[in-house]
Amino acid sequence: MAQQKIKKSSLALRSWKKLVRNKLAMLGVIVSTLMIFASIFANFITPYDPSKIDFTNMAKPPSWEHLMGTDKMGRDVFSQVLYGGRVSIYVSVVGAVLGSIIGMILGGLAGWFGGKIDLILVRTSEVFLTFPNMMLVLILVAFVGQGINNLIFIFFITGWMTPFRMVRNEFLSLREETYVEVCKAFGISNLSIIFRHILPNTTSPIMVATTINIANYILQEAALSFLGLGVPVTVPTWGNIMNAAKSIEVIRNYWWLWLFPGLVISVFVLAANFAGDGLRDVLDPRQ
Repeated sequence: MAQQKIKKSSLALRSWKKLVRNKLAMLGVIVSTLMIFASIFANFITPYDPSKIDFTNMAKPPSWEHLMGTDKMGRDVFSQVLYGGRVSIYVSVVGAVLGSIIGMILGGLAGWFGGKIDLILVRTSEVFLTFPNMMLVLILVAFVGQGINNLIFIFFITGWMTPFRMVRNEFLSLREETYVEVCKAFGISNLSIIFRHILPNTTSPIMVATTINIANYILQEAALSFLGLGVPVTVPTWGNIMNAAKSIEVIRNYWWLWLFPGLVISVFVLAANFAGDGLRDVLDPRQ
């Protein structure tokens, strides 16, 4: 038992050192982590209420008092960005994680059992993939309506196909390994082999798929809220903040209303992608 703990700790230490050597990955981890914590502790960072209207400070450019300026109703843009990150990041992370969990379970079952189960699940995923992702999201929004929970539901319903296909492909090769045959010889059940012995070996592609989906869902939430189809406008999100930049007047005369939210979205998406690439390199033993 002690030797196993030593091996696990040394493996974790080697993985950490490998991650630290990847400068882009570390930059992505640090930036995304800082942005997440800044959103969580927004009430300690900014004294302004993101929904408080102040007609004496309408459409003010950036200053020491309001770092990112104010909108046309006098609301502080910096506080809106911080509080908006709570909803945008929450929706994207929960949607991506739930989609990966569904994809892992279905991919494991399809890759292990094969036959009709595999055929049905593969064909179902192909039907989902037939539609352009954004078009499928818009169709589902029309059916289930707006809302944070509805958006999470839409994201994991439309995001399980990539993890499913990755896990299925891994299972098709891993189920032929020697340790799997040994497990069968000892009478270990199929479900135990799937979830305890094979599935942990598929963490690398799942980690990559999840981080990519998080970045994609940030963009999709912003796009849907920009169109007025995502989270209700009364809830501050990065997309709802960008919604104020739909008019030419705002784009020309009030640049801070779209520049800062757009910059925050771009930085977080890039950071998530860098972190995902780095984690793939660390967790994949073939790298």
